[in-house]
Amino acid sequence: MTSNFVDYVKIMVRSGKGGAGSAHLLRVKYNAKAGPDGGDGGRGGHVILRGNRNRWTLLHLKYTKHVFAENGQNGGQNLCTGHEGADQIIEVPLGCVCRDAETGEQLCEITEDGQTAIIAKGGRGGLGNDHFKSATNQTPRYAQPGEPAVERWVIIELKVLADVGLVGFPNAGKSTFLSVVSAAKPEIADYPFTTLVPNLGIVQYRDGQSFCIADIPGIIEGASEGKGLGLRFLRHIERNSILLFMVSCESMDIKKEYKILLDELKKYNPELLDKQRILAVTKCDMLDETMMKQLKRTLPRTLPTVMISAVSGLNIQQLKDIIFDMLTEEDTQC
Repeated sequence: MTSNFVDYVKIMVRSGKGGAGSAHLLRVKYNAKAGPDGGDGGRGGHVILRGNRNRWTLLHLKYTKHVFAENGQNGGQNLCTGHEGADQIIEVPLGCVCRDAETGEQLCEITEDGQTAIIAKGGRGGLGNDHFKSATNQTPRYAQPGEPAVERWVIIELKVLADVGLVGFPNAGKSTFLSVVSAAKPEIADYPFTTLVPNLGIVQYRDGQSFCIADIPGIIEGASEGKGLGLRFLRHIERNSILLFMVSCESMDIKKEYKILLDELKKYNPELLDKQRILAVTKCDMLDETMMKQLKRTLPRTLPTVMISAVSGLNIQQLKDIIFDMLTEEDTQC
C-alpha cells in the first residue's frame, strides 16, 4: 500500500534568465540619427517556496521532478522594457526545510503560513543602449545581455510542527494513546512497527484550549545509526517543545528502556536533550494499586512520571494537565 505521507522530495529547479537589453537606434523622418532608444530586458522569473497551513505532506510534489520559471523578455524600441518572467511558486506545508542537494547548504526554512523564500533567483534583465549614451558616444550600438538562469537540485524535507512528540519503542502504546486523546485514527495492532509514518493529533483541553501531538514510528536501539525506521523520522521531533517518553509496564526494566531511548536521541542530536521531558508508563490497567506503588519506586526521579492506561482512561487527564502546564510555562518564559 502506498502511503499518502511524503516528507522528502528532491526537485530540480531553474529560474528564468533575464531578457537582453535592446540596442535599437531611433530613426525618424526628419532626423535619421535621433539617438538610442533601446529598452531594458525583463527580469527572469523566480522559483519560490510558500508556506501553506492547509498542506500536511509533500505528496503533491512526489512526482514533480522539474520546476522551471519563465524567462524575461528582451527589451524593445521606444524604451520599452521587456515583460518579467512569471514566477513559479511551490506550496509546502509548515515546517519544511530546503537544502541545496549538492552542497547541503540550507537555503530556507518555512514555518509560517504565507511565508515565502526564493530558492532560485531569476536573472536580471540587461540594460538597453539608452543607458550608455554620453557626450562622447551619442549612438552606442551595444546593450547588456540578461543574466543567466540559476539551476540547481534541491531537497525539501518536512519536519512536523507539533507541541508534543511521542517517543518510545515499537508497541509501547503510542498510537492507542493518540487515538484516545485526539480525533486521529492511526493504525493500531498488537505487533511492532504498526506505525510506519508520523501521525498528528489535536488534543482538546479545557476552555477551548488545545495542543498538537506527533506520533512517530517506534525507535529501536541503534536507530541513530540507521536501524529500524527511527533515523528517517527522528527529525520530526526536533521541533517539539515537549518529548513524551512512553514505556510499557510490561517492560522488564523501564529505567533501562528510558535510558536507551535517551541515548538514541543524544546520538542523533544532543540538542534534543534540552527539551522538557515526561515519562508515561502505559498499559497500567493490568496492574493493581500495590503493583503500581512497587513499580513507581523503580521509575526515574529526574522527570515527571505518570502511570496511564489509554484503554481505561487511567490518569489520562492528569497527563494532559502536566503537558498543558509545561506548554503554558514555556510560553510565559518566552
